Amino acid sequence: MDRRKPRAALWLLIIPYVGLLYPAFYNHLEPRLWGFPFFYWYQLAFVPITALLTYVAYRSVRDDD
Repeated sequence: MDRRKPRAALWLLIIPYVGLLYPAFYNHLEPRLWGFPFFYWYQLAFVPITALLTYVAYRSVRDDD
């Protein structure tokens, strides 16, 4: 079994980390979405994104025996 492919998928988990690492990047009021400032909806958008990326990474490293 080639172990490089599953490990490559684990790099997907760094996307939410980098996206939320530096709050000054997204600490803005505009643009608003449904009345929510950018600061809040940007962070909330990462909840399903992180869940999806975690699922993809999990599926790639799990054994299908």
